[in-house]
Amino acid sequence: MNQNELKEAVGRAAIQYVPDDCIVGVGTGSTANYFIDALGEIKGRIQGAVSSSVASIERLKKHGIPVYDLNAVDRIPVYVDGADEINRQLQMIKGGGAALTREKIVAAVADQFVCICDESKLVDVLGKFPLPVEVIPMARSYVARELVKLGGHPVYREGVVTDNGNVILDVHGLQITEANKLETAINEIVGVVTNGIFAHRRADVLLLGTADGVKTFK
Repeated sequence: MNQNELKEAVGRAAIQYVPDDCIVGVGTGSTANYFIDALGEIKGRIQGAVSSSVASIERLKKHGIPVYDLNAVDRIPVYVDGADEINRQLQMIKGGGAALTREKIVAAVADQFVCICDESKLVDVLGKFPLPVEVIPMARSYVARELVKLGGHPVYREGVVTDNGNVILDVHGLQITEANKLETAINEIVGVVTNGIFAHRRADVLLLGTADGVKTFK
């Protein structure tokens, strides 16, 4: 199976975690898109979805799936999304698609977070993938200097504005062995909206696409 086939396999496998008559949380990115496509096939048994990005909202609407504002929703039983990296503790780096803040918000609301990935995303130590940090534009240079103090090499993601109107710094050169601690430290820098470490709210379930089929980690 090629990488796209692995992504499709885990996207379809995640449907088993979607309860009937619920509002499901939907993430962002190429793997999440396969989940959205699979969700379109069972849209008659769900109420609708809450999404973490404008791009995913548009894809959901094309499938005829009602999209709700998170503020109008009391409960999300499950949130399904991909990751740029994930370790065996189910801590992740997310934000390659610049939707990390909204992803983190929806994940925080959800009862269960199901991560869907192909096997190339499973790592022993987080940090080879540059860590995205969403930053208020006027604080960009200050935050970059503070990130250097934490051992990183921040690079401004040129031409990218998040759905929230902010900018992204991608932090290279990190070996993230204490994910909870670093997530907190970066979030405490004035001007940071949030960063792409998902450790305080890690995944509950990982569906990993492999050459031997979809493997489940909890």
